[in-house]
Amino acid sequence: MSLEPCEETAEHSALLKLLSALFYAGSSFLITVVNKTVLTTFRFPSYLCLGIGQMITTVIVLYAAKKSKTVQFQDFDKNVLLKIFPLPLLYVANHVTGLASTKKLSLPMFTVLRKFTILMTMILEAYILRKTFPKRLVYSVVTIVFGAMIAASSDLAFDVEGYTFILLNDAFTAASGVYTKKKLGDKGLGKYGVLFYNALIIVIPTVLASAFTGDLHKAVTFEDWVKGTFVFCFLISCLMGFVLMYSIVLCSHYNSALTTTVVGAVKNIAVAYIGMFVGGDYLFSWTNFLGLSICMSGGLMYSYMTFNKKPSGSDTGAQKLKLQISEESAGKYSKV
Repeated sequence: MSLEPCEETAEHSALLKLLSALFYAGSSFLITVVNKTVLTTFRFPSYLCLGIGQMITTVIVLYAAKKSKTVQFQDFDKNVLLKIFPLPLLYVANHVTGLASTKKLSLPMFTVLRKFTILMTMILEAYILRKTFPKRLVYSVVTIVFGAMIAASSDLAFDVEGYTFILLNDAFTAASGVYTKKKLGDKGLGKYGVLFYNALIIVIPTVLASAFTGDLHKAVTFEDWVKGTFVFCFLISCLMGFVLMYSIVLCSHYNSALTTTVVGAVKNIAVAYIGMFVGGDYLFSWTNFLGLSICMSGGLMYSYMTFNKKPSGSDTGAQKLKLQISEESAGKYSKV
């Protein structure tokens, strides 16, 4: 068996891991700001319909890319539902609770409480993917959660509904990340198939649910549809929804689900501190500021250890195996 693919993966893995992480961090930052503008600044009444717009955009973009043969993924058949379950359910739950919590909470508190996703992801990876973690990475995760708890303890704008949505969003995000990593191993679906069928399968039930609850009517009758600035922000949010989902899948493909989650947390250092000066809904306190700083230091520590780690024992073993095979091959040719 040829070892060239393994060699190529090892050569590019470090760069691809870093670039995919930066891509995800940038996408996550931008969509948080855009969603906050649509839902809070313009007071768009339906976070559910905003999620529907993002799903429809994902379907349209990937379908057009498949037709133009820019990307490839499995055609739809009855096996697709079994392959991708339960990702569609986690996908829509993650979208809905994420948009709802964005509307209810200030940007800094939103980013603080999102840190609990990291602990949940670590637990699910250990339980579902049977992964183990070095103690230093566990310590960095504990530092992140500890800082988040300190920061959240000073929230003077406590919102029970908002806190409920954000904690549910943490759980759904963790489960979605772990199962996405698991499903990416399916060669039939691949990165693009996971994205496409997630959105396609869930968009119609979500539209029906939105219509049943009256959410769709509120969105359609929203008075700011005549404003070009709102329409522009809404369309950007829809497009960024696709970009964010793609960046998450890409980052999960080259990294672990936990690393993808921590990258999102590190990104939040910019959102948190910008939110102190932009938006007008942040109530400053030194306790909150200290908690944010502790939380972000843990995230940066995790990122440093992850992206600057030396080759593991398994990598060294693979290199020794490759060397041994090369020597054996050379010996055979010399005998001939």
